[in-house]
Amino acid sequence: MNQTIEISPATAFGLTEENVLLVDLREDEDIAQASFDVRNLMLVPYSQFEERYREIPSDRPVILACNIGERSLMATYFLKNHGYEHAVNLQSGIFGWAENGLPIKGELKKKKGGCCCCSDGASQDGSNRTSCC
Repeated sequence: MNQTIEISPATAFGLTEENVLLVDLREDEDIAQASFDVRNLMLVPYSQFEERYREIPSDRPVILACNIGERSLMATYFLKNHGYEHAVNLQSGIFGWAENGLPIKGELKKKKGGCCCCSDGASQDGSNRTSCC
């Protein structure tokens, strides 16, 4: 897991079954709709990530996840640059997880597309930019 920066949903699920920690970086309103159904789950909203990243254990493997994998990829690089050797990103986020039939609680209501903060493809300011990050 040292050299890899991204892993597939199936690989991530297998690792969570082996007690690897999954860190969900989505915001509270996203988590209220649907969440990962795994044993070792930590919630750190991306909006609080830089203030709270030290809560994430640096001495064990961790998988970072968001809606579609963009924000969690940025967070993975951030952690790698701060000494987290065993941090990896979940490719395609919770949408890819669900598309692979992996366990979630609730129902994903937003459609895949755009970036993690605007999964419907519209930016937060209402414009139709392809990405709001």
